[in-house]
Amino acid sequence: MTDFSLIETLRYDPEAGFVRLRLHLARLTRSARRLGFAGAAAAEARLQEAVRDAEGAMRVRLTLDRQGTIAVTTAPFAALPPDALWRVRIASTRLDSSDRLLRMKTTRRSAYEAARREFPSTEADEVLLFNEKGEVCEGTITSIFLDDGHGALKTPPISCGLLAGVLRTELICQRRARVARLFPADLEKGRLYVGNSLRGLIRAELVV
Repeated sequence: MTDFSLIETLRYDPEAGFVRLRLHLARLTRSARRLGFAGAAAAEARLQEAVRDAEGAMRVRLTLDRQGTIAVTTAPFAALPPDALWRVRIASTRLDSSDRLLRMKTTRRSAYEAARREFPSTEADEVLLFNEKGEVCEGTITSIFLDDGHGALKTPPISCGLLAGVLRTELICQRRARVARLFPADLEKGRLYVGNSLRGLIRAELVV
């Protein structure tokens, strides 16, 4: 399949600038190189241009296609309250751990969209996906983190078939998280979080 684009979704604050910008650009550049997409070098300039007149926090979405065409869209962003608690449920949809494209953020999102459709928004704020081996992978828009009381947060390895999330990368580099295979039973043995670069870490409650 070649009819897809790479995506980066960032948070912009007029005082602090783009949150985790270098990690977003590094992921985009790495994915573009691996897939043979042109144009990643122009991404930062396009992002800065898109927020030149921004007066408040923004959600900024950049796409890059195989021909090197970049598109940027913006929308106002409202942060979640610090005590936010998301209800999460488990999808029957499974990810294929051998699909290496799952490790990159792209517009090919059929599996995530199918998982999201399994539950109405009134029943779940996020939906978690496992792979064909029953290993925990990720949410439809978030990485998964587990605090089991033994030090750093645990987060699944990308070899299970999941995105190398920007927040996930930052927490691993800061040694606040470490890679560990997780199984369904593990999710009930500690404090569960989901998160992404746009919203940060969010406390989660597994609904079964």
